[in-house]
Amino acid sequence: MLVSAVGTPADEITAVDDEGRLSQRDIRIISGPPGPRAQERIAHDKAFVSPSLIFCYPLYVARASGCMVEDVDGNVFLDAQAGVATASTGHCHPKVAAAIAAQAQNLIHICGTDFHYPAYGAVCERLNALAQRLSPAHPITWQTFLTNSGTEAVEAALKLSRHHTKRGGIVAFRGGFHGRTYGSLSLTSSKTKYRKHFGPLLPSVFHGTWGSVASVQDDLFAHLVAPEDVAAIVVEPVLGEGGYILPPPDFLPGLRRLCDAHGILLVFDEVQSGMGRTGKMFAAEHFGVTPDVVVLAKGLASGMPLGAMTARKELMTWPPGSHGSTCAGNPVCCAAALATLDLLEESLVDNAARRGEQLLERLGRDLDLKTGVIEVRGAGLMIGVEFDNPARADTVADLCFRRGLLVLECGTKAIRISPPLILTEAQAHTIADVFITACHDVFHGPVPPTP
Repeated sequence: MLVSAVGTPADEITAVDDEGRLSQRDIRIISGPPGPRAQERIAHDKAFVSPSLIFCYPLYVARASGCMVEDVDGNVFLDAQAGVATASTGHCHPKVAAAIAAQAQNLIHICGTDFHYPAYGAVCERLNALAQRLSPAHPITWQTFLTNSGTEAVEAALKLSRHHTKRGGIVAFRGGFHGRTYGSLSLTSSKTKYRKHFGPLLPSVFHGTWGSVASVQDDLFAHLVAPEDVAAIVVEPVLGEGGYILPPPDFLPGLRRLCDAHGILLVFDEVQSGMGRTGKMFAAEHFGVTPDVVVLAKGLASGMPLGAMTARKELMTWPPGSHGSTCAGNPVCCAAALATLDLLEESLVDNAARRGEQLLERLGRDLDLKTGVIEVRGAGLMIGVEFDNPARADTVADLCFRRGLLVLECGTKAIRISPPLILTEAQAHTIADVFITACHDVFHGPVPPTP
């Protein structure tokens, strides 16, 4: 339900409403957004934070619980972006929060590169077991290296691929996003703003057309790099920041065949598409293709900074000291990951599939060219809505924010819908109601004022 009312500022609400009540509340817009407190605090902080931060909306968050986010003016939003597809179990899930608190009383840090402790090994063991889903017919032994983030997991995959194959070339795809540190940035090609004035980047990186095996075999391998010089092909099974696009049927199987033919490692970047987001633990499960390496982050620890690179054991040939990290696999982050994995396996992956079907059916039925929408696509709770032009996508996203629904753009003219995997049937209906109404209002314009 969409509710607008005059109410109490967030600082006072917090004193009387517990987190459980926030998670059960409806959208409520009482001031702005942004309201006066948000405007004041945003203006104050601007002097101190890096101008490189994007800040998609003037949202100043006071607290969050479940799928609901409250700002400093008391406005309550339904979160359909989950902290960029990261709050997989929702905001401040009681089991995750309890695991974090308990671990923080016992051990916060000791350095997983140099010392042993239970949580690090336990997360690796769980991920190695889950990776069996990538090859159900042929058991594979996997090993895992933990990182602080998705971009670090990609960096680890690049280093391992070059070390194991003794080759230098890397193939990525236009439209892909793999991170902003130098190695991963060299693969990223979703927007030029990520690369502008940061060159020279990593050498021997070549970009094909995402979705086209021929662009690699008949173009790159014929004109730019011999396949015998390529260490890895790195690809998002579902294109994320580039548009939330599902692959053509033969794209991933074709890359697997190409890699097998030339001794190239196939690396799946599942930082955004993994951990149940698409209604399966790994997006790769939808396509029946087994990678050699998979990189994870985002939903792995419900927002705590943790990533992972999981690879076939026979590829983990790098010696002690060749790669490591002081804080990666932090005990508190690992505790959050173990609680998250429990919740994902118990019910949330299945719930993502059900709620995704619900949203895809409703959005696909009610959105078309008469609302400026070209396509509704996706799997699970990784849904993309493509518009006929970038300006319309921008305006719809902004109007959703002003009406209490948090979404994010992707690609050049699409909006991604990626709520927490705890999304209820009623909340899915609300997302559809607000989003569809915004699309109609923007298309038929002028946009009516927010109540």
